[in-house]
This record gives sequence, C-alpha cells and structure tokens, in this order.
Amino acid sequence: MNVEDVFSSKLRVKILKILAQVGELNISEAARRLGVNYKTTKRHLKLLEDEGILRHKVYGRIRLYRFDERSPKAKAIQTFMEVWEHANKQ
Repeated sequence: MNVEDVFSSKLRVKILKILAQVGELNISEAARRLGVNYKTTKRHLKLLEDEGILRHKVYGRIRLYRFDERSPKAKAIQTFMEVWEHANKQ
C-alpha cells in the first residue's frame, strides 16, 4: 500500500489522529469516538496494522491498538501529527 492509500480515507486519518492523542484504544472505544460501527473500525485498524503502522495487544477478548514504536512509518506519522497540531496552535 502506498502513502496515498493510507491517507485517502478520512476515517483512517481520524484513527491515526486519535491514537496520536490518547496512545491506545480498543476497537469499541475507537468506533464510539469516530461515530462509526465496530466492523468498519476493525477493518481500518487491521489495514493500518497490516501496513506496519499500528500493532495490538490482547487482554482476554479485548484488543488494544497503538502505534508500532518500532515502525519508521509509525514514527513518521506521529511526528507529522505532532508538527501539524503544533502549527495549528500558533
């Protein structure tokens, strides 16, 4: 997947923005914050994970998603989000 595909979805951009702000979320909480259904949220989170941007850990039946701190793509996106938000505050 190329960068255009990752950022072509408003929902994926919103997921990345929320995770940059809060650190980690489960699928249900992400869906609630985004105002979309569980299945759609899960599909986008899986796509971002398959791309190496996110990773998850499992606690029982709960999957918590966060940026993959080992991924250069994830680091670049986090930096981009921080710079963008900082520039908007000035």
